[in-house]
Amino acid sequence: MITIKEVSSKSGLRTFVKFPFKLYEDSKFWVPPIISEEVKTFNKDKNPVFKDADARFFLAYKGNQVVGRVAAIVNWLEIKGQKQKKMRFGWFDFIDDLEVSKSLLEVVENIGREHKLDYAEGPVGFSNLDKVGVMTEGFDSVSTMITWYNHPYYVDHYLKHGYKIEKEYSESKFPFKNVTPEAFVKAQELIKRRYKLRALKFTKTSEVMPYADKMFDLFNESYAALSSFVEITDIQKEYFKKKFISFVNPEYIKFVVDADDNLIGFAIVMPRFAEALQKAKGRIFPFGFRHILKAKKKSKDVIFYLIGIHPDYQNKGVHAVIFNEYYETFKAKGIEYCYRTPELEDNEAIHKIWKHFDTVVYKRRKTFKKYLY
Repeated sequence: MITIKEVSSKSGLRTFVKFPFKLYEDSKFWVPPIISEEVKTFNKDKNPVFKDADARFFLAYKGNQVVGRVAAIVNWLEIKGQKQKKMRFGWFDFIDDLEVSKSLLEVVENIGREHKLDYAEGPVGFSNLDKVGVMTEGFDSVSTMITWYNHPYYVDHYLKHGYKIEKEYSESKFPFKNVTPEAFVKAQELIKRRYKLRALKFTKTSEVMPYADKMFDLFNESYAALSSFVEITDIQKEYFKKKFISFVNPEYIKFVVDADDNLIGFAIVMPRFAEALQKAKGRIFPFGFRHILKAKKKSKDVIFYLIGIHPDYQNKGVHAVIFNEYYETFKAKGIEYCYRTPELEDNEAIHKIWKHFDTVVYKRRKTFKKYLY
């Protein structure tokens, strides 16, 4: 018999966060989160997303053993602003037992019905800066710190419980040594002259901060047309600045501004922390911080986390300016492989940006949807 219990304490949240450590203890491809940081993400007093969203956390038990978990999320910005009556769910993990996954999904669906929402979709997070999608291909590749890993049986559970594919994503990688700068070096010089643009270089995080709010504003503008986009609010900007900007090497943040110093393009790249996080085993202390700091300074692999171009400048080659800046930085650092975060299959604009690179899709993932009535 499966028992579902709602998490209502800090110790319960830690149990919720730590369940995958048991589920994937024999996997060499799963990348664990930092437990303390994951708990903060779910803390209503620390994460400002709860100003505009509700979330409830559930654990599934078989006897005294935890066998599954799920976060049920209602994002009111999405529902009221975009008229998307969606019941979100994420952090959905379970043993290979259909009764377990069914019981957890039924809790999510019932909450959706209580709020008179039209459908449930997952796995997704609170917003577009969270992890997304259940992995359907690439189970033999190490995950990243910004994606979920899952066992192959997950997909069958969605399908058997009446869920249909909603969105499809791909993750790509390419060897830096195969990048041919001729594809963007001349173009970026022409683009900078034509539109009076210049690239900003940073060596200190303090140099980035004056532009951070503008970057999040540009993120909202450049991604607004994508399906399921939820804007970043002003209060969330402060949260993300502390959580992400200080964590990224300043030389991996690239901004492009016009003659009036208006931000019209940005990109954020992160060192690949996967192996460091595996060594840290979910803990910063006593040795986890050392592994992460070493990866930040010496990792030869990087992840393209975000790239955004102002709508007025899209399809005008501004990305060539950004790529040229990264080429010089990566060459100096001896970077070997570049990874891309999950990108919507129907996002033609982002696919065009990468057309000159020797990219290979190494993972695919999907979200699943089910109508509640």
